Amino acid sequence: MMKKTVAKSQNFEASLAALEKIVRELERGDLPLEESLRLFEEGVTLSRECQERLSQAERRIETLLRDAEGRPVLSAFDEEAKELRLSEDAETDEDESVF
Repeated sequence: MMKKTVAKSQNFEASLAALEKIVRELERGDLPLEESLRLFEEGVTLSRECQERLSQAERRIETLLRDAEGRPVLSAFDEEAKELRLSEDAETDEDESVF
């Protein structure tokens, strides 16, 4: 029970790092069955906590990006992200042509 309390108090990055460590350990495949099951259960818990934190962050962003009538304004954010990706792609192409 102590681990669950500690896991819930971790921030997203720490939870994600712990989850990645569990995945690496399970992928090795050299653990006894009971240890693998324990790690799997811990990983599922961490995965759910990370997903919930991401959902909360998404809801906060949507709340911040509302128009005057209270409707979410998601397209403006999407357009900025699209423009950023396009400019990154252009930079990547330029870097490749140098070599």
